[in-house]
Amino acid sequence: MPIDISIKIGGEAGQGIQTVGHLLALACRQAGMYVMAVNDFESRIRGGHSFFQIRISDRPVQAPDHRIHLLVALDEKTVQIHAAELVSGGTILMEQKAGSVQGAAPVPFVELAGEAGARITSNTVAAGACLALLGAPFAIMKRILAGQFGGKSGEILEKNIKAAELGFAAVREMAFKWAFNWKEIRPRGVLMEGSKAVALGALAGDCRVGAFYPMSPATGIMTHLASLAGDCPVVVEQAEDEIAAVNIVIGAAFAGARAMTATSGGGFALMTEGLGLAAITETPIVIVNAQRPGPATGLPTRTAQADLHFAIRASQDEFPRFVFSPGTPEEAYAVTARAFNLSEKYQVPAIVLVDQYFNDSLFTVEHDLAAPREIERFIVGDKDIKDPAAYRRFAATPSGISPRALPCMGKALVVVSSDEHREDGHISETSTDRIHMVDKRQAKWPAMMAEMQPPRGYHEDGDCLLVGWGSTRGAIREAVDQLREGGLAAGSLHFTDLWPFPDSSVKSLLQKKKKIFMVEQNTTAQLGQLIRQQTGLNFSGAILKYDGRPFYPIEIVEGIQKKM
Repeated sequence: MPIDISIKIGGEAGQGIQTVGHLLALACRQAGMYVMAVNDFESRIRGGHSFFQIRISDRPVQAPDHRIHLLVALDEKTVQIHAAELVSGGTILMEQKAGSVQGAAPVPFVELAGEAGARITSNTVAAGACLALLGAPFAIMKRILAGQFGGKSGEILEKNIKAAELGFAAVREMAFKWAFNWKEIRPRGVLMEGSKAVALGALAGDCRVGAFYPMSPATGIMTHLASLAGDCPVVVEQAEDEIAAVNIVIGAAFAGARAMTATSGGGFALMTEGLGLAAITETPIVIVNAQRPGPATGLPTRTAQADLHFAIRASQDEFPRFVFSPGTPEEAYAVTARAFNLSEKYQVPAIVLVDQYFNDSLFTVEHDLAAPREIERFIVGDKDIKDPAAYRRFAATPSGISPRALPCMGKALVVVSSDEHREDGHISETSTDRIHMVDKRQAKWPAMMAEMQPPRGYHEDGDCLLVGWGSTRGAIREAVDQLREGGLAAGSLHFTDLWPFPDSSVKSLLQKKKKIFMVEQNTTAQLGQLIRQQTGLNFSGAILKYDGRPFYPIEIVEGIQKKM
């Protein structure tokens, strides 16, 4: 029988819900299982309602499932909210002190943790109970705990092992319909959050400076980057606000360091003037916008895909830029590294769009994330310039790309200004210079367009095509599989490269399709509008979700079935 089980651990913020989920994920990986987990939490330090939902399968999975097989409730509210999600025959484990709920098996997590020597280990008790129900040998749990707490005092490890043992024993006589045989095989890949994949991609792109102001859900990216600063040649600075962060990045890039910042929509709004400064000075920078629902503060810890048009048009006037949006950790790694390279090659800003769901979710990554053997730099020195004394930072070229020298690194004088300027960088208000500089910057578009990769197809010859971008990739692909199993010839196209828009390839892929449905997490099908704007092709309908939660594949399937 195939294995495909979902476990939801719920409770208040501060109860260690994520710890339970991570321990389960690590143990299942150790047994060769694929893992995909989502992290849902409110914008508060204590209280409220949060949950960690983990999907365990013997085949690759990249989306959460709506069906819950095991519900672990650390408070009564979790049962009230999520009991209806249980499949027939599903099991509820509930903290005994949280109250009595019909159908829930009471387990004294806190009391057993006290018996183990530390009430704070109640989440380890819960993890032990879950693994016991799944049929896991305790040796796997012991190995995972040694890896997690081995660097701490022996007493901490001992208490956690004892807590896990008590959790195991508490459910020993309880049957669980979906328990499976655990095998001692090679662990399955590595577990990685989307935010870490972005940080690793930045390092692979030779990022040397990172500056940020904390803002959910982007903070994790910079935290991961900072954690690697001791082993890699990168400096990470927490600025006083988002405006300072983007200006630090611009300054570092002007001096020759590849640099990035990460923020969310509200922070990106503050950075738009800096984005324009990078554009007119042709300074290469990378900005990661981790999207969340707005406007204003919106839902700080939820997910959305509503900043696509914003990213493409942000800052005043028109200028070239790159916009990307990866859908998997592997794509995030490759796309972020590529953003650094293309930004420097064309001397334009590059924007990477991710979102809360992608950043905070846990994925199984099976393939190595290979770093390039060497980094190509697009910088000139005195030896590359015929006459350094006559150097012009914004010299017009057929490609629009000027030779980029660095300040104080040779005899060439590098002059820049936030005002419009001449080729030598000095301010000019003449109409001739204005037209000349605008045309020069716009001349980069054809070559930038040639760099863009077409959307990736999956059964793209199907009569019904689901089209999406970014983090919806996994849910859309699984929905396509379910629709095809139901007899509908469905397929998908998924975008990672969004701007410059790959017009010709998209037109050839879509123009003969009978039905095109957009699948997006916004209210207006922003990618659908972009396709219509750039190709003249319209879509048949849209499956849109904007409640701050990620798509379940079944929601896409049911939405398509209603429209067919």
